[in-house]
Amino acid sequence: MTEILQATVRLYQGAFRATLRSFIRSWMVALAVVLFAGLMVLATSIAAPLGLLGGFILGAVNALLIGATLGLIEQAVAGVRRMVFQDIWGSIGRYFWDVIGLGFVLWVPMMLLEKGMTVNPNGPFLAAAIFLLFFILLNPAPEVIYQVRHHSPLDVIRESYEFVIENWIEWFLPLAVVVAPLGLSFFFGISGRLGQGAGLDFFQVLVLPFTLLAAWLGYLGLPDAVSSGLVLVLTPPVAVAMLMFRGHLFAALHGSSRRQRLFRERTI
Repeated sequence: MTEILQATVRLYQGAFRATLRSFIRSWMVALAVVLFAGLMVLATSIAAPLGLLGGFILGAVNALLIGATLGLIEQAVAGVRRMVFQDIWGSIGRYFWDVIGLGFVLWVPMMLLEKGMTVNPNGPFLAAAIFLLFFILLNPAPEVIYQVRHHSPLDVIRESYEFVIENWIEWFLPLAVVVAPLGLSFFFGISGRLGQGAGLDFFQVLVLPFTLLAAWLGYLGLPDAVSSGLVLVLTPPVAVAMLMFRGHLFAALHGSSRRQRLFRERTI
């Protein structure tokens, strides 16, 4: 048991150190996220009056910005060189079709689910349970897209499922530690919202750090005026740091099994 704990702690230490190095080299991703958020707000205001056509346009813009964000995170995690502003422009278009494809595959069952739940008296509870399942099983989908060779959206879903089954303790433990003091209701609420986008909705990328920061600053008893300002300022860099940490943790877990990590710990 001690060896397992030591191997897990060493795993997180390595991911944290790698995240710090990546953020120092690639802090510009936080600026890109702010820029992308502004573009997403603009696209939302333009698409809102257009009905179904507006929904397709918004979906395309979302895929464009999520794909660009994943491309920047991929570069930051790889850590080949220090990021420059031109890299932000160069990321536009990356992983666009991957995000579109996965979003389409998930859109149909989610649409049917939402319609079916409206006529079921237990609909809200069932929908929350299913979205929680999506949140768990598809949680590493963003990392699968830019780190694992795949040929179709179904490959991404399969790889995400297999990764979670193999590494669910190590993958979700950091989130559990951060969320635990805030209670189970907070976790179920946030996972229900995030599960609907499988981590590939741009605004949802910011929802988790925004909600966590707001909850923790409120938990610490800071005045509302102070905490609101801090949340707005800290959300983009915290979101980027979380994505980088997920990338490094995924790379470490996907490249080894729990038995291999335990054996490596015994030989140190």
